[in-house]
Amino acid sequence: MTFFSAVKEPRPVRLDEQTRAFAERSLSGLYGREAEQTPAVSLDGIPGFGEMAPYEQYDRAIWTIAEKAPLRLGEEELLCGAATLGLAIEHTVPATYRGQAVFPGVSHLTLGFSEALRLGVDDYQRRIDCRLAQGDLLHEQRTVLESMRSVIDALRIWHRRYLRKLDGRISRTEGGERARWQAMRDTLEPVPFQPPRSFYQAVQSLWFLFAFTRLCGTWPGIGRLDEMLGGYLEHDLRDGVISREEARRLLAHFFIKGCEWVRLRECSGGDAQHYQNIVLCGVDADGREVTNDVSRLTLEILEELPISDFPVAVRVNRNTPDDILALIARNVRHGGGVVAVYNEELILRSLIGFGYEPRDARRFANDGCWEIQIPGETCFGYWAYDLYRQFQEEVLGLDGRDTPVYDSFEELYDRYLRMLASFSEDFHCRADHQYRNLTPCSVVSLFTRGCIESGRAYWNRGAHFSVLSPHFGGFADTVNALYAVKKLVYDRRLLSFGDFQEILRDDWQGQDELLKEARESLVLFGNDSDEADSLAERVLADFTAAVHRVPNRKGVLRPAGVSTFGRQIEWKGDRYAHPHGFHRGDVLASNLGPTPGTDREGVTAVLRSCCRLPLEQLPCGTALDIKFSPTALEDGGAEEALPDLIRAFCELGGFFMQMDTADDRVLREAQAHPENYPHLAVRVAGWSARFATLGREWQDMIIERTAQQR
Repeated sequence: MTFFSAVKEPRPVRLDEQTRAFAERSLSGLYGREAEQTPAVSLDGIPGFGEMAPYEQYDRAIWTIAEKAPLRLGEEELLCGAATLGLAIEHTVPATYRGQAVFPGVSHLTLGFSEALRLGVDDYQRRIDCRLAQGDLLHEQRTVLESMRSVIDALRIWHRRYLRKLDGRISRTEGGERARWQAMRDTLEPVPFQPPRSFYQAVQSLWFLFAFTRLCGTWPGIGRLDEMLGGYLEHDLRDGVISREEARRLLAHFFIKGCEWVRLRECSGGDAQHYQNIVLCGVDADGREVTNDVSRLTLEILEELPISDFPVAVRVNRNTPDDILALIARNVRHGGGVVAVYNEELILRSLIGFGYEPRDARRFANDGCWEIQIPGETCFGYWAYDLYRQFQEEVLGLDGRDTPVYDSFEELYDRYLRMLASFSEDFHCRADHQYRNLTPCSVVSLFTRGCIESGRAYWNRGAHFSVLSPHFGGFADTVNALYAVKKLVYDRRLLSFGDFQEILRDDWQGQDELLKEARESLVLFGNDSDEADSLAERVLADFTAAVHRVPNRKGVLRPAGVSTFGRQIEWKGDRYAHPHGFHRGDVLASNLGPTPGTDREGVTAVLRSCCRLPLEQLPCGTALDIKFSPTALEDGGAEEALPDLIRAFCELGGFFMQMDTADDRVLREAQAHPENYPHLAVRVAGWSARFATLGREWQDMIIERTAQQR
């Protein structure tokens, strides 16, 4: 059995054939389509359900899911637990009343799986019971705590159902097969309620918690997998309890089971977008390096199997081992867009400078995409706003409004600064009213630190940190538009601002020579140009200064970020013609990257331009998308060049880089014949997706990214 690879050589084979066959079945969409056959449990038979209070309705919904959701225990599986209800795949609590879903799902968070693994869920019950015994609780607090306690009871119901199912398998088999089922039962019985005592129990406990939260409609990130599991594996390897090959197989089953929502059909953002991100390596809260055998096994497994459902981000620092960088390079070389890198040292400076305590900052992971948060402690939201369109309207006046006659570029830029101030005030008003949402989400509250202690729910500022982050959408195109106006109008004096304004309002009609001048003569952001990049520095610094004048107010942190997350597709119809040589309706830059087709000097120039920016002023983060042509990585090019590229990215001051290997000819072929490329995956934004499941506009966006040859 072989899986598609972006380069000519096949993927390596380390796993046994049975595990690879299990992967093939899971990746074929078998289990995702099975889940669709049972979309949800029905709440219609519960007397008086429609008149119940919201938390009572929520508790009954979670109990009914635990009691009635189909169980799946495949013959070849090593782990118990499956998210088998189809509506959960749609970001919804899979329980309906009179045919309608009752509660939405929750995403953009990494739950506190680390603490749950270390302490066991019984400890959560003890803490809740202690809080409920206190006499100073308000009714709202008591309701929230009792609901979290009810979630634990539902988890116990689901757990008992799996134990009974295993008992049935044990009673019907004998010999080696019976021993295997018995081992699975012995592994599952104490977890996740008690702390694990072995690597197998730790993997089972983590999977069971993750699967239960997904079954209840949550899309959580997993977080720092190697930090959570590495100590258990080290202990068991030292004592001879498990071999490295057995550990690889067990971890592979974890990842294969995480593909249970694959359906292999067109989705809005790709069927791998469920935010189940994993973060590897880097330092722990005490500053000690985490990298271990789980880090390496994870990268080896994802190199072998085309599993795009677990986007991996590696925290890189000056002490990151060379073999980790080589494994990242091999993953990128084989394609799939799975592995990205964080510049850990810059991010720690950014978080600490913003106000996080160093121990909290060192624990950073992401929200299941790439935005930075403290895992298991953060209620997170962001506002991705098309500031480029606002610039086109309010500064350039392309929507027909009257604008000043700017006698100089500085006058125009001053108008841009006033626009930023207006945006900032609007954002802060929005943030002041954020997180007073009383919609129940007790599955999430239970595994978020602060909620038990405060007796408040996740959406009601119960989390230790509440964050709403404003994101600059259209950054590179704002820079390039400013630069084009500066060069064409004020430096070269080819035309007046008013004349340029009219040309852009007419979408460059009859201006072929000027359009050619704009496209060919301007050295735009992303080409290591001092002039363009200095302007980019200024634009970003002014944005973050406007936002961070109020970093924390009314208990809501407001760290700045830069992103598009693919929204440049939906934004394109609302934008106008572009001063830097593009027509209305063109899809432009993504995240922090340059405008497609304008980065002419190769990947090193792109890195120098982007890393020159004051990225420490973006505590929420930003992403740089790099797309390599497979020919650039042939003949050992990946193993030789990519580790150096990653080191350079960090030394230059980058934040987060996601790398894709994709041949545009192959992508076009996959667009025409998706049935031949079911597992061809690409990095979309903070997630990966199977190319065949993307809509046509999303596919075109991926194809149109500049492929770097050097």
